[in-house]
Amino acid sequence: MTSNETHVIAGASLAGAKAAETLREEGFDGRVVLIGDEDARPYERPPLSKDYLRGEAERDKVYVHAESFYADRDIELRLGRSAVSLDTATRELGLDDGSRIAYDRLLLATGAEPRRLPIPGGDLAGVLYLRSVEDSDALRRRLVAGGSVVVVGSGWIGSEVAASARQKGLDVTVVDPLAVPLERVLGPEVGAIYRDVHSDRGVELMLGTGVAAFEGTSSVERVRTSDGGSVDCDFVIAGIGVEPRTGLGLSGGLEVDNGIVVDGNLQSSVPGIFAAGDVARHQHPTFGPLRVEHWANALNQGPAAARNMLGLDQPYDRVPYFFSDQYDVGMEYAGHATSWDRVVFRGDPATREFIAFYLKEDRLVAGMNVNVWDVSDSIQRLVGEQAPLEVSALEDPEVPLEGLSSSVR
Repeated sequence: MTSNETHVIAGASLAGAKAAETLREEGFDGRVVLIGDEDARPYERPPLSKDYLRGEAERDKVYVHAESFYADRDIELRLGRSAVSLDTATRELGLDDGSRIAYDRLLLATGAEPRRLPIPGGDLAGVLYLRSVEDSDALRRRLVAGGSVVVVGSGWIGSEVAASARQKGLDVTVVDPLAVPLERVLGPEVGAIYRDVHSDRGVELMLGTGVAAFEGTSSVERVRTSDGGSVDCDFVIAGIGVEPRTGLGLSGGLEVDNGIVVDGNLQSSVPGIFAAGDVARHQHPTFGPLRVEHWANALNQGPAAARNMLGLDQPYDRVPYFFSDQYDVGMEYAGHATSWDRVVFRGDPATREFIAFYLKEDRLVAGMNVNVWDVSDSIQRLVGEQAPLEVSALEDPEVPLEGLSSSVR
């Protein structure tokens, strides 16, 4: 499609890079500008807490595209530059070097940033966070040096980093005010399985306990807990969640509510401006307003946003999906469960080979397969169909998931 238009993507993330790729694949031959505030070209984040962090994968394995990809497709890749302001009246984006760039369509793929711990000692050296590849490089050097680490938070990042540190032979202590790891996402039953997974590998778990302060002279030497105890350490990794980077949207007057609010086509409250990835709070046809902070969402929303920037009118209705690997325990999760009536298991959780089904009013809102493979597509389909399901059929490994909903009907 011959065009004199300029499509700008703010955020050289996975979502942004895949959007730029899709614009060209769909035949857009106008100007494409991809702006990123890091010096590294777009990369994928899942390895940063797993094999890349452990030194089992090198830098070239994390990039979304080969170095020549962007030039070969006439995509202007501006690295080390931040978009700092948005003027929707003049349709211009302001950059941190004082320059301005006009756009016809704009995609915000600015991602998220780690929440910081606002406690005494929070600015000590050795209190580390993980978001960027540079963060992972710094953590990687610490793991190589060995010693002891306190991981604050037992969500996905905290749990994966704790597993990687333990696999590298460090003494690992996890501190979290929740009763079990991943409790907010997986609930107490499945969270208890992950508690045992880490405990069996020698991780010290201080659950039901918060962090009051980090202590040390010039760098962190111990963690003071909310119950008055303390844990000596060589460094700390804080993984207490992220916040969407909505500043650019706010500067342009876009609707913001736990992310940049977008419709079913990923378009914001201002026509011609779209959002995708961690920063987007999307109107999902099954789950309603939803912001998803996972790899698959960025991978798929970027291309969907690009197609809608071109006027192809393709609503985004994918069922959320993510995966995690901790030690020899691999899992996939499909759906979105903020509440549920019960969890039904297929297989024995004690063997760490099972499927957990999260049901609400006899409908599947999420499913998680642990060390059981080639079932995620079926789980995603069942979640998307929202058909009533029989518990006995879900529990029975002899009942194939592929035909489950049709057989129940």
